[in-house]
This record gives sequence, structure tokens and C-alpha cells, in this order.
Amino acid sequence: MPRVILTRRRVIGFALFVLAIVAFLYFVLPKLAGVGKTLHRLERGNTWWILAGAAFEVCSFGGYIVLFRTVFVRGWSRIGWRESYQITMAGLAATRLFAAAGAGGIALTAWAVRRSGMLPRIVACRMVAFMVLLYSIYVGSLLIAGLGLGTGLFPGGGAFAITYLPAILAAVIIAGAFAVTLLPDDTERRLHHWGSGYGRRARWIARALTVPALAASGVRTAVSLIRSREAGVLGAPAWWGFDICVLWAMFHAFGSAPPFTVIRMAYFVGTLGNLLPLPGGLGGVEGGMIGAFVAFGVDFNLAVVAVLSYRGISFWLPTLPGAIAYFQLRRTVARWRGDAGTGQHAAVRPESVERTGALGGSVG
Repeated sequence: MPRVILTRRRVIGFALFVLAIVAFLYFVLPKLAGVGKTLHRLERGNTWWILAGAAFEVCSFGGYIVLFRTVFVRGWSRIGWRESYQITMAGLAATRLFAAAGAGGIALTAWAVRRSGMLPRIVACRMVAFMVLLYSIYVGSLLIAGLGLGTGLFPGGGAFAITYLPAILAAVIIAGAFAVTLLPDDTERRLHHWGSGYGRRARWIARALTVPALAASGVRTAVSLIRSREAGVLGAPAWWGFDICVLWAMFHAFGSAPPFTVIRMAYFVGTLGNLLPLPGGLGGVEGGMIGAFVAFGVDFNLAVVAVLSYRGISFWLPTLPGAIAYFQLRRTVARWRGDAGTGQHAAVRPESVERTGALGGSVG
């Protein structure tokens, strides 16, 4: 189980770190930037727009859960809607608090799905497919919004560094993903004998060589879900779209919102702060978004207030229910183990067996 050993010193240290970051963002940063009475301005925000932002965030979580079920729950499964909620919310909390770039959430999700009885290679393939579906919206938006703003097709303008450069990066990532799909289905078999042999080095080579086949199988699974017109795939744009709407609502709550294309581009550029080794990119995301908005000519004071308000909703809203879901998930997994010990459920029923690709990913 991906657990964290929570000693008293570790809990206190982590709490002090988070409090220090929050205090800097909400008290020190406004003063350094010359934003007068920021907290008072936060208190004077339009209540209805703030409530709308919270509702948008709940809808974003809903899209995430739907996408999870679409990818992972195919055929018979122990994972119902309640378990799906527990896994996704606990994963989101782990992403927010314990690791950068979503690594904590990925590890917890993979562990929980594996404990439900799914075979390891099926878990790996579907996890890749899940991430491809989720982040294809991210890179696609960078490409479209970057080119649209850079060429003047979308209102808002922007310099090369925050329009064309992210678009070029997104195009490279998309090209790489499609190139992976060109690998033949039996890539793993062809590469396996290269790493065959004895000793630690041979085992490491064998594991490394399965990565291209795993990626190809996962990407093909994602493409197959899109081609089959699975309605749940819309959970990916819902996850990103409603979260962006939270930021859009915060601009309306405290002033006038810039063009939505600018909000979307600044959002995705700022979200790169999640790659920093900070809990949920706390500090890096805020700085990246504020800097992007300023580069687009948005009023600095308004950008600071809107971004901090957005992060207050998007970062903290899932944290408490996610922590509760984590402990609920532990009880659920304990129940699954008990069922397996008494033989009440088989790991995989015959009717749930799928036609699979190189690493067990559904291909049709």
C-alpha cells in the first residue's frame, strides 16, 4: 500500500511548510507586489460568483470520476460508483499534498485498482490510457490557444514565449504520442529477447524495453475509447473545462474578466508549476498563472486576487473529502482482501475477459 509513515515530527513539519507557503501567498506577496488590502478585497468578492466557482469545481471532480470509470471499469469489477469516488478523491488529495506532477495520485490509483483484482499489466495499460485521455486536452488546448492567440485569431494577443512556444511544445508531444501508436502490437515480444538473460542488468534492460510497448498499448486503448464514442471520455474536457471556469468566475467575482482564451492559456501555462517538487505545485502554479496574466496585459492586482481565490477553491476544496476518502478506501481494500481470503469473489470472471493488445489494453 502506498502509505506515508506519519510521525509527529513529519506531520508538524508538513503543516508548517503548507502554512508558510499560504502565509507568503496571501500576506507577504501582496505587500511585496504593492497590492493594497488584498484580504479585504477578497472579502468583498461577489458571493454568487464565488459559489458558482465552487459549483464548477464540483462538476470538475465529477468529470474526473466519470473518466476514471470509463477507462478502468470495463466488464465485471468490484469498483462501483462509491469505490470510484473513493479512489479518485483519495488520488486527488494525494496529488495535492504529497507529490509533484501527479505522481502521488497515480501511485495510489494504480495500487487501489490492482487491489480490486485487476491484472498488473491491465492496470498499467489503462493507467497510460487514462493519462493520455486526460492530458490530450491539456496539450491540445496549448496548441490551439497558443496558435490562435499568436496569430490574432483569438482576442488577447501575447508574446511569442507564452503563445507560440507552448504551442510548439504541445505539437512535439502530440507528434510523439502518435508516433508511439505506430509501434507494432508484438513490440514487447520482439524486444523481450534483447533483454533476456540472467543477472540484475538483464532484468533492468527487460523492464526498460517494455516501456515503449506499454506506452503504445495505452495510447491505442485511449484511441479505441474515442473511436468507440464512449460518452465517458467527455469526462476529460469536463475536468479541465470546469476547473478553468472556476478561474473565470473568480475574475468576475473581483472585477472584469479578460477574454476566455487568455484565461485558458494563462491557466495551462501556470499549471506547469505542478512539475515543481511542491505539494500540488503550491506556490509555483500561482506564480506561473499571475505571471502569464501580466504578460497578457491583465491588471496585476486583479490577477493576484483572482488566482489566489481560484487556488483557494481548487486546491483546498478536494483536500478534506479526499483525506476522508483515503481512509474509506483503506477499509474498502481491507474488505476486498477479506473477500479474496474467503473465496467469495474471483479476481477476474470469464465474461470480463477482453480482447487485448500487447500489454492487455483493450483495442476495440
